[in-house]
Amino acid sequence: MKPEDGFLALLSSPARNALLNHGIDQLEKLAQHSIKDLLKLHGLGKASLPLLSQALMEKGLKFKE
Repeated sequence: MKPEDGFLALLSSPARNALLNHGIDQLEKLAQHSIKDLLKLHGLGKASLPLLSQALMEKGLKFKE
């Protein structure tokens, strides 16, 4: 079921499921991963990265280097 708000609501179903299947359900958890690591997740592609990056920036967070 698609969430109504939060960063997961911005994503396509495959991208959202890729994150949830790896226990990434909060921005703080997302910030513990690098872009390179996230792109290895099945279902998460480059189109999702700007949305995730923006969500992180709005909370003063960023991807792991």
